[in-house]
Amino acid sequence: MSPATLDVALAWQGICEARRQNWDAAAALTLAAGQLRVWRGGAWQAEAPVTAEATALLDSLLPSSATSGRFVIAQLGQSLDGRIATITGASHYVTGEASRVHLHRLRALVDAVVIGAGTAFADDPQLTVRHVTGDNPVRVILDPNGRVPATSDVLQRGDAPTLHITRHPLPRETLGAHVESLVPDGAADLTPSALLDTLAARGLRRVLIEGGGQTVSRFLADGQLDRLHVVVAPLLIGSGRPAVSLAEIETLDAALRPPCRTFAMGDDTLFDLALRK
Repeated sequence: MSPATLDVALAWQGICEARRQNWDAAAALTLAAGQLRVWRGGAWQAEAPVTAEATALLDSLLPSSATSGRFVIAQLGQSLDGRIATITGASHYVTGEASRVHLHRLRALVDAVVIGAGTAFADDPQLTVRHVTGDNPVRVILDPNGRVPATSDVLQRGDAPTLHITRHPLPRETLGAHVESLVPDGAADLTPSALLDTLAARGLRRVLIEGGGQTVSRFLADGQLDRLHVVVAPLLIGSGRPAVSLAEIETLDAALRPPCRTFAMGDDTLFDLALRK
């Protein structure tokens, strides 16, 4: 009897299984009910026919799940002209539904998801995996100046444990029981590398930097990202908030040119950038 076709549901099952494995000790594993052979780093081989949608899913997400040690990925959703929101901060929605499902899958593959105060204040996102099967990551809110109000959903809803990093901790009685405030010691803010060390010490070694553009840019400039997913939607905003802002360069020889793969994502296009081997 020939094996069943490996579809999106089985592919996602295999990706989630790969994320739970100890790849420091495993050269290759058989996953998804024996239909999928996966190697550390994301190479794979199927024991059954594979649909085109499942192939794209495995190619785009296994490199971010079949990894060992600390792993940091960022995602940005932007317009063709590089904007993630209008000048007023409106961003719902720049990208399409397929891209939002992809983002929820990324959340399900990490231990913690990080956003800056601007994103928390403007969007008040849930940062959960409600569009896919999986576990909610720990929410990390970078809020050194105490901009995020205690009444925001992210500090009130108990969907997931939440770490509020701030110099000005909010009164304990105003926060949900799921929130822990962390005050950086002797600094106005944690550097990207120091933040990742702090999270790793808590067992949060796989991290998604979700937004906004300034927060992602800080981690990119500090060399802390292993991968960057940029989803480009076919629209022109013309002005507004940029996706990535880095130090000025004089010639294109100094531009970042990481290895890149592209995937169709509904009407959008995913650019998967490998920043570190």
